[in-house]
Amino acid sequence: MYAIISDRNNQATVRVGDVVTCDLMDAEPGSTITFDQVLLIGNEGKVTVGKPLVAGAKVTAEVIGLHKGKKLIIFRFKRRKNVRRKTGHRQRYTQVRITGIEA
Repeated sequence: MYAIISDRNNQATVRVGDVVTCDLMDAEPGSTITFDQVLLIGNEGKVTVGKPLVAGAKVTAEVIGLHKGKKLIIFRFKRRKNVRRKTGHRQRYTQVRITGIEA
């Protein structure tokens, strides 16, 4: 059984036991969260597509902890003007483990 969920305009295909990286949430490690926006559910060749969401479906997940993404380098310059600016950014994410899919 699998589902496609939408979390803050990011879509992910999930199965029970998968570890998914979501945008930073205000949740403690070990707590349980619920994804209510389920777009599609597939079960043994039978697919249920929502219009736009599947009614009564939800996906539960357990928060594992925080995670940092890879470092992005932003380099701006203007040619022949001796103008250079180098900055970096590391996005913070929340890792969750999918514990259940209910249709």
